[in-house]
Amino acid sequence: MPRRRIGFWYRFAAVICKPPLVVLIKRDWRGMEHIPAEGGFITAVNHNSHIDPFAYAHFQYNTGRVPRFLAKSGLFKKGFVGAAMRGTGQIPVYRETTDALSAFRAAIDAVERGECVAFYPEGTITRDPDQWPMTGKTGAARVALQTKCPVIPVAQWGANELLPPYAKKANVLPRKTHRVLAGPPVDLARFYDKEMTPELLKEATEVIMAAVTRQLEEIRGEKAPTTPYDPRQERIEQRRRTATHNRQTPVQQKAEQEEGQGT
Repeated sequence: MPRRRIGFWYRFAAVICKPPLVVLIKRDWRGMEHIPAEGGFITAVNHNSHIDPFAYAHFQYNTGRVPRFLAKSGLFKKGFVGAAMRGTGQIPVYRETTDALSAFRAAIDAVERGECVAFYPEGTITRDPDQWPMTGKTGAARVALQTKCPVIPVAQWGANELLPPYAKKANVLPRKTHRVLAGPPVDLARFYDKEMTPELLKEATEVIMAAVTRQLEEIRGEKAPTTPYDPRQERIEQRRRTATHNRQTPVQQKAEQEEGQGT
């Protein structure tokens, strides 16, 4: 299937966004040869800064295969933002549906039309203390297994040095380098034509996230933790600690606090 034309709205967005990106960050981009020249596919990308969607979109725009990001369906309805979202071909996610696969129907349709859909499988900016990829959500795996499209693992690093996770102020100087490394397609063939159970989707997602993490290890020149940070498990542990703390007497709470302070 031929690639879709970039179109007016995406070119208009590039005219606005590319100049400040070129000024603020240098580029070390590798792996563009792994971006398919034709047909629908998914990119699975790590997320570590509020500005990395713009930096990553710049990378992929330069491959000629522009990414279609997932966004809440409400953003598409009104005003200039809605017109821009529709015009650039971004993908509405209908979270109000109770059918998990139907929630990604628009993404499936886009892939089947020959588009690239960019997924941030973590679902949010990483909360890992050292900014490694967290455990992923299963949306990318659902779409990949439904369509059997290529899944390209992509790691990026550098936008987070310009604007660290959850920071409000940018570190403009010295000028940062945005490093991107796209890898070969993830092999998901062993998951095809099977019932998409939660266990199967979890395993496929782990394979995708492991591939993204390996790309980031190469960029950073160091090894990631053996076990990815799991925000859900962290919330469970936090609730457990809070419950334990609330059951303690004031004397026990004071002793625990002093022990934590090393006194």
